[in-house]
Order: sequence, then C-alpha cells, then structure tokens
Amino acid sequence: MTGFFLKKAFFDGWDNMISLIIINLGYLLVLLALYGAFSLMQIALLPAILVFILTVGLHAFYAAGVHAITSTMVKGRRGEASSFWKAIPAMWRHALLLWAAESAALTILVFVIPFYLSLHSIFPMILAVLLFWVFLTITGATLYYYPLAMRFPQDSPRKTAKKAFVIVLDNLPFSIFLSIYHLILFVLSIFLATIIPGVAGLAVSRNGAFDLLMLKYDYLEEHPEADRKHLPWDDLLFEEREKVGHRSLRSIIFPWKD
Repeated sequence: MTGFFLKKAFFDGWDNMISLIIINLGYLLVLLALYGAFSLMQIALLPAILVFILTVGLHAFYAAGVHAITSTMVKGRRGEASSFWKAIPAMWRHALLLWAAESAALTILVFVIPFYLSLHSIFPMILAVLLFWVFLTITGATLYYYPLAMRFPQDSPRKTAKKAFVIVLDNLPFSIFLSIYHLILFVLSIFLATIIPGVAGLAVSRNGAFDLLMLKYDYLEEHPEADRKHLPWDDLLFEEREKVGHRSLRSIIFPWKD
C-alpha cells in the first residue's frame, strides 16, 4: 500500500497543481501572521504569545477549508472553492479542538521542553522526553483528524480525535512513515517558498492516505474473521489503481514518447 500511496499522492498533486498553488497563496496570510508573532517576540513576549496563539487558530480554521477541497481531489473530482467556505463554519467545533491541541503541542515543543532541558538535571530531562512523546502523539493524531471529520461530519470533535488516535496506533508503522513523508514535504515547501507542495499538498497526502486506510476498515467490517496482518491489498487497491491509471514520471516529462 505504501508504494501505491506515494504514486497516488504525487499524481493527485500533479493533476491539481494550479488549485494547490492558489490555496497555498491564500495560506501566506497565516505565514505572515506567524512571522509577525516571532518578530514581536523580540519586543514584547506576552503580546507575541497572544498573536502566536491566534495564528494557530487561523491555521486550524484555514486547514478545515483546505481539507474540504482536497478530500474531493483525492477521489478524482475537481475541488470547488465553495467547499472551502462551507467547511469553515461547518467544522468550527473541530477547528476549535484542533486549535487547542496544536497550541498545547507547540507550547510544549517551543517553551516547556527547552525550559526543562535548560535545568540540566535528570528528572527535568525525563519530563522533557515524556513531553516530547506527548507532542509526537498529538501531532500524529492530527494526520487523520480532518480527513475523519470530512468523512464523518456528524461525529463530535472529541469522537473524531479519539478515532484519529486509534488509527495512528492501529497503523503505527504507516503513520510513522506518513509523518516522515510530511516532514520531507515540509522541508521541500520551505525551499519552494511554500508555494508547492505547501499546506495544500500536505492535505492531499493526508486525505489520500486516509482513504486508502478506509479500504482496510471497510474490508474488515465486511470480513471480521479476516487476518488483519495479511490483507488482500491487491484486490482492495484495484479500483484506486484503475483511477490513477498506468502513468509514470516518464509520461509527464516526455509525454510525446507515449
């Protein structure tokens, strides 16, 4: 499944590149607010923290709209701008929970862990390590949070978060791989001025990964006696492979040779 995920994520991004660039250009407002928070930190700490927290909130609400559009892209349909604007008020409770979770995670990473490490003692260092795992756990759950919210909009934010944690633990090797993949995309986005793949590209990969994992759970629901460690992925991915088609990087770079 992992190999097909990489192929699907690439072609989903390629087929919707213009839309992704437009979404990422809008996200520059969030990045400017973040830059302002860090600039203000050199002048006044408390106002800077307030702006930082508000920026995280802006990200949480913007991400809801981004996932609404990209969740349709990974299904082979065109993303509509109206989906973005409808998702923000529809997902406001989920956005608030994500805002709180990401604020807590970033506070732990940026302020609490460095403080404990600066004490140069065994017990604070142990606490720093434990808090780092808390940060990783929260970050891991955010991989599937909005994709779950888009698929099950009737669920409460708490129930969505609980499902996200369950999926992470139930698919830990793939979730670790997805986290590393996101880190690579994040670094690549920095070099490309966040224009591509950017936040939209990250959302495409999250929604694509989630949809593939849902094939597993749909199959297990129909076949509860099946061996979870030996699933018929070739059969499960048949329709998705047909949708992607028999494309390659060669066909993109040298289309006249096909």
